[in-house]
Amino acid sequence: MVARFSRLDRPSIRQLKPGQKITERGITVEALDDGDRRYSVNIMVDARRVHRVIGKESDGVTRHQAEQFIEQARSEARAGRLSLPKGRKTPLAFEAVADSYLDRQAEAGGKSLAIKRRHLKGNLGAFFGAARLDAINPFMVERYKRERQAAGASPATINREISTLGHLLNRAVEWGWLDRPIRLRRLPEPPGRITALTDAEIDRLMQAAIAGADMDLWLFIEIAVNTSMRHGEILRARWEHLDPENRRLFIPRAKAGTREQPITASLADTLAHERAMRADQTGWVFPTRYSNSKIGYRHDMTRPFRDAVRRAGLDPKLVTPHTLRHSVITKLVQAGTDLPTVQRISGHKTLAMVLRYSHVHAPHIDAAMTALDRRTITPELHRDAPETVSNSSKSPSK
Repeated sequence: MVARFSRLDRPSIRQLKPGQKITERGITVEALDDGDRRYSVNIMVDARRVHRVIGKESDGVTRHQAEQFIEQARSEARAGRLSLPKGRKTPLAFEAVADSYLDRQAEAGGKSLAIKRRHLKGNLGAFFGAARLDAINPFMVERYKRERQAAGASPATINREISTLGHLLNRAVEWGWLDRPIRLRRLPEPPGRITALTDAEIDRLMQAAIAGADMDLWLFIEIAVNTSMRHGEILRARWEHLDPENRRLFIPRAKAGTREQPITASLADTLAHERAMRADQTGWVFPTRYSNSKIGYRHDMTRPFRDAVRRAGLDPKLVTPHTLRHSVITKLVQAGTDLPTVQRISGHKTLAMVLRYSHVHAPHIDAAMTALDRRTITPELHRDAPETVSNSSKSPSK
């Protein structure tokens, strides 16, 4: 059915004076100073605003072309709905998905919620906010990275933001908001500084943890320094996954996939003794303290750990729970452990990630270079040799 216009008709358009405009049904006609008239469109299509200048009368543009543009935009939107996940009738805007994502993460006790909120309400929200979720593609993400780099953001900062975006998109697939995941590429980062604690510093940290108010912190540190496990892996540990006789701890949800974590003999004894004192000997090693929690285990140990770091006289800006992992892996490498074995213990996905711990100034490298330090011929011998040969070759004087 052809749309009828009551104000935007031919006589009204002809009577426009320079600077005047008429708007109806999303179409605007504006009279220019040179007597020409410009047509533009400003409409909402699937919760997304479309604002486009169609052209001027002098170029042959009429109201009919503006109407055609609107119909095309709505037809493309209808076609786009055909690619939506089953059960969805309208597309979701990124900003609405971001709000729902943050709410669900808060309910589930998600990690780094404050950082994710800052990303989504800040740069990610400003760039992707009005875009349809299913319209986000790798090309848009690459453009986002270029704009952030042009604004002076470091590769590490941009990668953290892309990580938040990737987590949101993966959850959107799980929740039926997207049909398929999107592969996101990170920017290359220069290797950062790895902080490793000495045995004496670890002892001070453990003493501070035992003296603190948090009754779980000492065991958290004990597991970390005897396994190199990650923060989240430790807190998700369950008693039913412990095998003290074979000195193994099964990790069903690890960063690089499911694995069996080797543990030391002393930690196996400590965990077996601790489990024997627990009422629940199959559940979480670090159960939550809140009855309304949906995940059942403590999801973060950062705050009590930071307090213990301060009491131990260490710098909380440099020493985090992940520092314990760095310390253990560094100790293994410096002890001369071959890298595939280190990878087996640490659970890294690739050997390249383990190589970061082969510090150039590490003592084990200095010791290896000492073993190569063998000088058998000196420069002086090189200089003396030709003269000696020359003298010996002379005939004896007559």
